[in-house]
This record gives sequence, C-alpha cells and structure tokens, in this order.
Amino acid sequence: MTKTLEATFDGKVLHPDEPLELAPDTRVRITIETTDETEKPSVSFLKTARTLNLEGPADWSERFEEYLYEREINDGE
Repeated sequence: MTKTLEATFDGKVLHPDEPLELAPDTRVRITIETTDETEKPSVSFLKTARTLNLEGPADWSERFEEYLYEREINDGE
C-alpha cells in the first residue's frame, strides 16, 4: 500500500494530520519532503466559477463579446 499524507514534526516525533489506517507495530518506509507553509493547493478556475452560482442569459458562451463590450456584434450580416 502507498499513501501520501501531511504531517508535522514537533522536534522529536512526526504527527500525521489525519489518522493512519495501520495496525500497531506495522513497519513502514518514510520519505521526507518538506512543504512550503505559504504554498496553497491550486484551485481550479472552473470550480471557483461554479460556486458563484451566477445567473445570466443562456447564450453567454455564444455571445460573450456582446455582453462583455455591451454592444451588438454583426458577424458579416
């Protein structure tokens, strides 16, 4: 089994951020990779946009320039 997890080192012991599903005395191999405290996981623009629950015309994707620039676009008509 392979699992990646976050943990905090208190100077003596590593403390996992979540419970481990391991039996007592289970031998494991640990690879240490430090993380930047300021580094935050990236969030998808689409996930963020979906949470906004925006309302608008059903044809936004077809006529976005008209709505963006508040003018009608004539496609050669």
